[in-house]
Amino acid sequence: MTKIFIDGSQGTTGLKIFERFENRSDIELLKIDSDKRKVAKERAKLINESDITFLCLPDAASIEAVSLVKNDNVKIIDTSTAHRTSDGWAYGFAELDSCFKENIKHGSRIAVPGCYASGFNSIVYPLVKHGIISADYPLTCYAMSGYTGAGKKGIAQYEDETRDTELDSPRQYALTQQHKHLKEMKAISGLSRIPFFAPHICDYPQGMVVSIPLFADMLNKKMSMADLQQMFAQHYDGEAFVKVRELGYSENMIGSNNFAGRDDMEIEINGNDDRILITSRFDNLGKGASGAAIQCMNIALGIDEATGLNLGE
Repeated sequence: MTKIFIDGSQGTTGLKIFERFENRSDIELLKIDSDKRKVAKERAKLINESDITFLCLPDAASIEAVSLVKNDNVKIIDTSTAHRTSDGWAYGFAELDSCFKENIKHGSRIAVPGCYASGFNSIVYPLVKHGIISADYPLTCYAMSGYTGAGKKGIAQYEDETRDTELDSPRQYALTQQHKHLKEMKAISGLSRIPFFAPHICDYPQGMVVSIPLFADMLNKKMSMADLQQMFAQHYDGEAFVKVRELGYSENMIGSNNFAGRDDMEIEINGNDDRILITSRFDNLGKGASGAAIQCMNIALGIDEATGLNLGE
């Protein structure tokens, strides 16, 4: 069996990865004593005994964990921000292009994408790759996420019965335009200009919608909504984890919590032939975090990438 160690198993992402392993008979989980979770010597021992180690840690701790690797056969799957644009690290969004999947399959260092960045890149990477927008297109990204994306402290704040009433409403943040996902959003999609990003945290646990508006007269090619839908459908053809919906799939509204508990995402195009809205909907803890991490592991092991994951219709 494949030996797996989760460094940071008590965080939100680590716990969700652990849950997805509960019914798998093909892996052996290496567990650390609770009082030794922060002891470098004990962590190093388990990391180097593993075949694959998941890092579910803050950036500095993830960088430290990588420095503890002495066994050349250990694969690292890092869910932090630390290595997403680093040389030698595979970016863990297999569907973006064939080279991404090959890098995950053959790499020993894999960086799991950020949740917002997953939605953004699922839309913008194909637009840039196929020459529909220029690398310097002034993109705006508007996004809504459940509060589980805020980590353990944020979750506790939202689930506190005495919480401030402000938490009843969506709250926009990253007001200084310095969100930690912006670096990979720009780099992975091939942009030369940093996009404008307006994320919101909302009063529901899981789920996310990332939206990209486009002006048709600013595209490099004359394209209708139908043309764009066909482009996305062809780009993601055969990919079970990314579903491109037909035009008119949502009649009036797009809910941001509909994909809670799922590990796939959907892309949808709405608007009109002058102003076009492209959305990516998924679970911020699924395709946006732990589900993506497990998918990367499955690819690296050469098994069905959907093993142990929940894909809807």
